[in-house]
Amino acid sequence: MKATRSKLARTAGLTPVSAEQGPSVSESPATPRQADDALLDAYSRAVVRAADEVGPSVVKIEVHRKSGEHSGSGSGFIITPDGFLLTNSHVVHGAERVEVTLADGRQPDAQVVGEDPHTDLAVVRVFAPQLHPVRLGDSRRVHVGQLAIAIGNPYGFQCTVTAGVVSAVGRSFRANTGRLIDDVIQTDAALNPGNSGGPLVNSRGEVIGVNTAVILPAQGLCFAIAIDTAKYVAGWLIKDGKIPRSYIGVGGQNAPLPRRFVRHYRLPAPTGVLVIAMAPTGPAALAGLRHGDLMVEFNGQPVPSIDALHKLLTADRIGVESRLTILRGSEKLDLLIRPQESGQF
Repeated sequence: MKATRSKLARTAGLTPVSAEQGPSVSESPATPRQADDALLDAYSRAVVRAADEVGPSVVKIEVHRKSGEHSGSGSGFIITPDGFLLTNSHVVHGAERVEVTLADGRQPDAQVVGEDPHTDLAVVRVFAPQLHPVRLGDSRRVHVGQLAIAIGNPYGFQCTVTAGVVSAVGRSFRANTGRLIDDVIQTDAALNPGNSGGPLVNSRGEVIGVNTAVILPAQGLCFAIAIDTAKYVAGWLIKDGKIPRSYIGVGGQNAPLPRRFVRHYRLPAPTGVLVIAMAPTGPAALAGLRHGDLMVEFNGQPVPSIDALHKLLTADRIGVESRLTILRGSEKLDLLIRPQESGQF
């Protein structure tokens, strides 16, 4: 009789239990729809948590230039308790006055501390108590496919949240100055005018980038300056208001090198930089560089392009005698050059 009751219980979908436990209904496996709902809920919770954590730190920036009229807007986010915030250089460049609106509606006094057009980053300071700085992440831990959340003020709609994924890392992007920005994050989180300068956030609510550009008319091609670059630039801007860089006073263009010279002189690259312009009293002119020379090495490092030269002209070369290797006609020459400090190329 006992065996018969167990058989009936199995037939009815019940689990045989002892008298002390009482009967219970066995759990059926989750349906595909239920599994999808659970995943969607996890995705939604991650976006909500990140927006809740970072949203209070995001600001709207209104820019007034010399005409005195409103001439643009963008976004930014607070990075220190004493009111320093990050945004894009192109948002505040040339501003005579900036108005910053905090997430809680306050409009404290604000001023531009410094900007770096070469990385499209700027620091603004607001003077207000009870600020909410963001948590800064680590660019090296950003992976393709991870959740990416953009927060900003597109078209003046304050604190708008969009979400997508990291599409690529380590991209290069050319700033308005023509200088190449390295280690840029590509995402498909939707950006629009007004998002510039806002944070790109991971699922833990850490800022991993500064939203900077979107390629139109393409869809889903958006870019953010990696937060490690932003940390470095912000530190210098807060300290000195600018990024110290060296320059040699040359305007050039990428050019192929004659193959016979590459073989004969065992040059490290098949291209160099053709000198097409020079500052009359710049370091290059003082070193004896001439129009038409081909720059091929700087301190023993290859110079296959203008971008490569820019990367070698770092702050630690300011005032330091360096060796510039050139091709002049059929001759290979070494010039001694002493780069100077400059904020522009």
